[in-house]
Amino acid sequence: MDSPLSAVDATSASPKPLKKGFVTTLMEATALRTPSFKEDTYFVSHLKPSEKKALQILRDKIATAHSSAEDNDDNSTLTIWGIPLLPLAGGDDRSDVVLLKFLRARDFRVADAHAMLEKCLQWRREFGVERLVEEEDEELKGFKELEGIVAFMHGCDREGRPVCYNAYGVFRDKEMYERVFGDDEKLKRFLRWRVQVLERGIKLLNFKPGGVNSIIQVTDLKDMPKRELRVASNQILSLFQDNYPEMVARKIFINVPWYFSVLYSMFSPFLTQRTKSKFVICKEGNVAETLYKFVRPEDIPVQYGGLSRPGDLENGPPKPASEFTVKGGEKVNIQIEGIEVNATIAWDIVVGGWDLEYSAEFIPTAEGSYTIAVEKPRRVGPSEEAIHNSYTSREAGKLVLSVDNSASRRKKVAAYRYIVRKCTTF
Repeated sequence: MDSPLSAVDATSASPKPLKKGFVTTLMEATALRTPSFKEDTYFVSHLKPSEKKALQILRDKIATAHSSAEDNDDNSTLTIWGIPLLPLAGGDDRSDVVLLKFLRARDFRVADAHAMLEKCLQWRREFGVERLVEEEDEELKGFKELEGIVAFMHGCDREGRPVCYNAYGVFRDKEMYERVFGDDEKLKRFLRWRVQVLERGIKLLNFKPGGVNSIIQVTDLKDMPKRELRVASNQILSLFQDNYPEMVARKIFINVPWYFSVLYSMFSPFLTQRTKSKFVICKEGNVAETLYKFVRPEDIPVQYGGLSRPGDLENGPPKPASEFTVKGGEKVNIQIEGIEVNATIAWDIVVGGWDLEYSAEFIPTAEGSYTIAVEKPRRVGPSEEAIHNSYTSREAGKLVLSVDNSASRRKKVAAYRYIVRKCTTF
C-alpha cells in the first residue's frame, strides 16, 4: 500500500545551517553528557548476591519491628500503597518491588533504607494519605479548577508508564497565587491536593517485576514565578524525595528558560549520575519534539503539541496517530483516498511548533469536477494547538492535508489521524 505522505522540496537551494547560540550549545552538551536512565530490575533472581542479602535483612528488620502489630490490630503500618510489607507464606512479588525501591534510594544500605521506610509509614499515618485517595476530601474540592492545569495525570508513555504533568505558570496571577498559597493553611491544603494527585497516579502502577513500577513527570517551567513558589516547590520536592523513592523513571523539564541551563550546569556536579540520568531538559520551542521521544502524540495534551483533548481518555484508549517529520524547506501532502459519496471524514493534525502554512482540500475522483478548498491556506502560529475538523463529501474523492515548511530551515515533528464514517441508507 502506498504511503499517504508525499514530500515536495519547496526550496531551490539548500538553506544555510543555523548558527548555534551559547544556550543551545550548553543545553546540547548537557544532554550529551547525561546518559539515558534505564530502570533497574525488580526480579529478585536478577539481583547481585549482596543485594539479595540486603533485601532479606530488610524483610527481617520489618518483621521484628512490627512483630506486635498483629496483637495491636494495627495493620495500617504493615501496608503501603495497598501492598503488604509482611506478606503471608509464599511471599508477594509486590512487597519485594516496594522494598527494593527503598533500598535503591539508599544505595542498599539496609539501616538507612529501613529508617526511611519507617519515617514514610509514620508520615502517611499523620498526613492521612489513605483517606486522601479513598475519599473525596471536602477541603480539597476547591482545587477542582486546578485539575488539568497545574498538576494532573494524563495518559502513558511509550512503555506504559503513567505521565504526570506539572505547570505553575498560572500562579503568575497574583489573585490566583493568594487564593492558593496566601497563608500556611492554604499551602498545607495545596500540598494535600498535590499528594492526592500523585497517589492516584501511583494506583495505576502494578508493582510487579517486569511491570509498570514508576511514572513519568513532565514539568512545564513556562512563566513559573520562581520567588513566589520557592517555599511550595521546596516542600513538594522534600516531601516526594522522602516518601516516594524511585517512583519517577524520568523527569522531563519543558519550556526551560536559558538561565535554568546555566544553573543546572552549576549544581549538576552535586547530583548523582543516577539522578542526572533521569533528567531531560527541553528549551521552549522544542516541547513536541522532546515529548514525542517518550510519549505517543495521541497521549500528549494538545497544549504540549499532542492530539489529546480534555475528556478524550474518558471514552477509552485514543485512536493511534501516524507520526511524520517535516523537513526544513519541505512541503508535505497527506492524501486520504477512497472517500465515498456522502461519507464524513474527521481528522486531527498537529506540527510541533507549527509556524508554517496549512491547508486542506477535497479532490473529486470524477473528471471535470472542481477541487474544493475545505480549509484555505493559512499561517499557523507557533502556539496553536492541534487542528480538528471534518468534511462530508458530496462525491467520491480524496482529502489532501498540506503542511508547507518552505520558509523554515528547521525540521519539525508532526502527527495526524483520521476516521471515515460511511453514509448508511436503509
